[in-house]
Amino acid sequence: MKRRRGWILGLLVSFAPSVSRASQNKPNHLINEKSPYLLQHAYNPVDWYPWEEAAFQKAKRENKPIFLSIGYSTCHWCHVMERESFSNPGIAALMNKHFVSIKVDREERPDVDKIYMTAVSAMTGGGGWPLSAWLTPDLKPFYGGTYFPPDARWGRPGFPQILERLAEAWEKERNKVVDSSNQASQTIQKYMTVSGRSGPLDPAALENGVASFQKSYDSTHGGFRGAPKFPMPVIHNFLLRYHARSGQKKALEMSVATLRAMARGGIYDRVGGGFHRYSTDAVWHIPHFEKMLYDNAQLAVNYLEAYQITKDPELARIARETLEYVRRDMTHPQGGFYSAEDADSLPPELAGKVSDKGHEHKTEGAFYVWEKKEIRTALGSEPGEIFSYHYGVRSEGNASADPHGEFKNKNILFAAHTLSETARQFKMPEGRVKTLLEEARQKLLATRSKRPRPHLDDKILVSWNGLMMTAFARAAQVFDDPSYLESARKAAAFIRTNLYGSKSRTLYRRWRDGERKIPGIADDYAFLVQGLIDLYETSFDVQWLEWAIELTETQNRLFYDRENGGFYMTAADHDQNLLVRAKEDSDNVEPTASSVAALNLLRLAQFTDREDFRQVAEKTLTLFGKQLAQDPGSLAQMLVALDYALSKPKQIVIAGDPSAKDTQAMLRLVHDRLIPGKILLLADGGKGQETLARRLPFLKGVTRKRNKATAYVCIDYACKLPTNELRVLAQILDNQPERKREDHRIGN
Repeated sequence: MKRRRGWILGLLVSFAPSVSRASQNKPNHLINEKSPYLLQHAYNPVDWYPWEEAAFQKAKRENKPIFLSIGYSTCHWCHVMERESFSNPGIAALMNKHFVSIKVDREERPDVDKIYMTAVSAMTGGGGWPLSAWLTPDLKPFYGGTYFPPDARWGRPGFPQILERLAEAWEKERNKVVDSSNQASQTIQKYMTVSGRSGPLDPAALENGVASFQKSYDSTHGGFRGAPKFPMPVIHNFLLRYHARSGQKKALEMSVATLRAMARGGIYDRVGGGFHRYSTDAVWHIPHFEKMLYDNAQLAVNYLEAYQITKDPELARIARETLEYVRRDMTHPQGGFYSAEDADSLPPELAGKVSDKGHEHKTEGAFYVWEKKEIRTALGSEPGEIFSYHYGVRSEGNASADPHGEFKNKNILFAAHTLSETARQFKMPEGRVKTLLEEARQKLLATRSKRPRPHLDDKILVSWNGLMMTAFARAAQVFDDPSYLESARKAAAFIRTNLYGSKSRTLYRRWRDGERKIPGIADDYAFLVQGLIDLYETSFDVQWLEWAIELTETQNRLFYDRENGGFYMTAADHDQNLLVRAKEDSDNVEPTASSVAALNLLRLAQFTDREDFRQVAEKTLTLFGKQLAQDPGSLAQMLVALDYALSKPKQIVIAGDPSAKDTQAMLRLVHDRLIPGKILLLADGGKGQETLARRLPFLKGVTRKRNKATAYVCIDYACKLPTNELRVLAQILDNQPERKREDHRIGN
């Protein structure tokens, strides 16, 4: 495919039409959309269409190629290209003359994004957003890239030149263009059906996975691979569970050292809590400042689980502050969670002087960076000096490593010194310094709240809400805090009310401003089911477990590949215009639906004793058996599911009144530990137990002993003697079960 791209690139000679910018107030076809990203382009002079039949028919009718632009509303370089090119009347005229232009919000349509990102990555060796792809009228890609500047730079053609030359190629060398698009489509089809990767599952994949991450581990600064550094929560999911199961110290060390390094760095918002998207450098100092719901949801869980193992209060603090950020800034009044906050905003000095609607005057990180004099003004002289020392604030700024030079004289807060170092420097007790720093944080938060805020993408996605439900439910368990449980419960209720069709038993993907739209994809079902299982294990309200089972049945009906295993991204009738019905094959910043669904199914198989759930999980795992053996690092979350599948089932049943102190004490004992492979049930002696017993008949006989809360722990379907004693329960829980026979294999 790279060779095919070469002949097109050769046509991009140094010709650039004269262009000029002018205001354009007439809306295009995006004006009736709800997506914040599409609405950001609704007044471009480009005749944009959403991804819809009208656009496809126009391309066929006028025999024009399609220009497909994919991005999202908090994407920095999407804003740059919108400002430089899509708002430019001259460039827009070229686009309108030669192409049918389509805008796609990748967060609404990850299925479309996956197909064309795969194509562009194959053509160019890389990808990103904004994604720019040129397609034939039958939607086959023949050229692509990411951000293009409005004029020739760095020896590369500008966007207008590319438009001119691709239009010329379409007119004069159409056979070559079509041939290139056909080859690209065949490559996409072969790659995205995940063929040739099946095989038996071997426990060695787990050990090989740890070794794989160890090879890429940065032992100096934490993290995996070099800059730019992404948090990669799925890696921590695996390493922490592997340690909890095996006791291997290196797995724990790599994860916890990385989590601590991120928490010290500028990638973590020291003032408001929560994590930025990624670090542009190797030391976690200079972030790309957007904040994504899915990052913060998964990272909160990582810090919670690391705290369960280490009992390090700093890890607990980061989890709490991250969740507090989400509750404060990312939560709909009715309970759903918003999607993201932008990296860009107006600098404070321009507040009230220019419009905050466009991106002309916005700069990256303006909301988050500080000058030292601002900190002294807000905190006072001595507290300002103490805070500045602790967080690396300098008069000349501390972001000299910024590759773009945007943060001159600005400071990105990071933990430059430890609490004890700061206390020694200022000859103060550590407790006093800790209190002073927290008071300073609150004052700076109040000061920062008066700045122009970054744009909020307030659409609500089922999949990301499912991830955040898990975070709040797990926090309620670990911290024994019912307010976190209430956040998870309200989100579940929001989704059921606004994004679920009770008659069809199907989900919609997106809600915004009263509109639900787009049929749910496999991610939506898998991530929400995970959140509902976690919500049950926190609240013991069986309605959430029942809904999880119902959604899993729908998920299996719509997305499961019965012939080969694994889950397609979309249902068979989702969108007939897609080139391929794709499966995802790597756990990246978000896990794949197949990985999460496999683990859900294994958990639910224990809750329900349903063999069909277990079989679907095992067939999904075997689909990726060869990949797990040869490249385990590409499927970190599936390694978690594999570990669960190869381990002895562990059912923990607490019989007791959920509101009684003795029952709560037993539950706290369980939640105090990270216990891979377990499920947790409550035998409440009422309707909840009655509902559970319909699927697990043995629960009918589970009762309190001596009128006290009683624990029943069953390992590999053999139950220990019931106990009322916390000490005995702790001993049982801490006696990690041996793995099943080392030669155990599932599948072929």
